[in-house]
Amino acid sequence: MFNFLKNKIKKVYDNFTNKACSIFSRDKLDESFLKELSVLLISADTGIKTTNKILEILKTGIQNKKIENIEQAKAELEKLLLAHLKQHTNTQKTPKLLLLVGINGSGKTTFVAKFANKLKNEDKKILLVAGDTFRAAAVDQLLEWSKKINVDIFIGKTNQDPASVIFDACKKFKEENYDHIIIDTAGRLQTKANLMKELEKIRNVVGKVLPDEQINTWLTIDSMLGQNSLSQAEIFNESTKLDGLVLTKLDGTGKGGIVFSITEKLQLPILYITYGEQLEDIKNFDAEEYVKNLFEE
Repeated sequence: MFNFLKNKIKKVYDNFTNKACSIFSRDKLDESFLKELSVLLISADTGIKTTNKILEILKTGIQNKKIENIEQAKAELEKLLLAHLKQHTNTQKTPKLLLLVGINGSGKTTFVAKFANKLKNEDKKILLVAGDTFRAAAVDQLLEWSKKINVDIFIGKTNQDPASVIFDACKKFKEENYDHIIIDTAGRLQTKANLMKELEKIRNVVGKVLPDEQINTWLTIDSMLGQNSLSQAEIFNESTKLDGLVLTKLDGTGKGGIVFSITEKLQLPILYITYGEQLEDIKNFDAEEYVKNLFEE
């Protein structure tokens, strides 16, 4: 399993792992070692706050003689990174009603298709909803995916109010006994006020049709954007109740540390990662597996 994931997102691990191996091949635990480690973590998009916290713990351990050699320093670093990710572990069951949010280009629609395909392979009856009624290309893309994976899709009229489309789709979900409904929302980055208003409207209409169903809202984040994606993610995080994160395009970047700064900043679990062009290139995020692979040649 470790090798499977590592081969799929090789660029991430190569960039971090090769440099980490070089640092941990040193003989001395000195200021130079800590400085190089700091540069590696920050360059990997781990984030300044997380990096400083980790470095301070390592430095204290070295001064107190609790960390006496390079191997102990490496083991402590792995332990700290894993503990950081495990603060926000995924305890969710697969949602029946899923609302996907994220900016244009974040891999949201592709994730919808991959996730729907995964559920279909588990013999679930799926309904996709094209909630981005303002971009014909977004609707067309989701329609093509639905045909490819052979699942149902609900499409409204061009420029129809998204909440109206979602209202009708929820009625279809209820009347035709689907197992899951996955709603792809508009990905444009609006002002915070407008974003809040639209998402609240969508949540209200869903609640009217399906009052007994819990609405799960997941945010897709493009890992290629690194720290630049965080400011956009924060707008969504402040605008609506998010239940978890999906990290997309993980194979397109060498900055594997973004998972640490994302969880630090948003205080939410990473639920899934995607890492390729194929429908099967989707995986539950496993903190232990991820950290282990970062340090494994």
